[in-house]
Amino acid sequence: MSSDPETYRGFVYPWEMDHVGHLNVQFYVRRFDEASWHFLARLGVSPTYLREHRRGVVAREQRATYHAEVLAGSLLVIRTRLAEVREKSMRYTHTMYNLKDAHADEAGATMEEVAATMELVVIHIDAVRRKSCAWPGDVFARGARLLPEQTPE
Repeated sequence: MSSDPETYRGFVYPWEMDHVGHLNVQFYVRRFDEASWHFLARLGVSPTYLREHRRGVVAREQRATYHAEVLAGSLLVIRTRLAEVREKSMRYTHTMYNLKDAHADEAGATMEEVAATMELVVIHIDAVRRKSCAWPGDVFARGARLLPEQTPE
């Protein structure tokens, strides 16, 4: 199991299926979007911060990869890993896991399968001027602490 923070947990309903019986793409994206807001709030970019400071966060790039089918009744968890934080942007990856068996095995581990991943690059903006702006220092610092250890080459 990953040590990345959990940013989403939910259930898949039958009405979310597409015409071939798999989770429709719009419902993957919705879940990844919800995970982004939880992840950003963890860094200090909360709804209150956005309102009070008239800031926003916009997606510059996003790339989804679908690894395994998700069916009605699936239990999903998303964990998020920060890959890079820059002055005005950050890059992170969501990994969606399908909990294949909600109870733990003999070793105490829950069976999970990677269902999908989404890599995003987001930009911090001044919502009034509609221009990019620097992350606050505390957000930048929290992000820097979440970055994986860099191994020397």
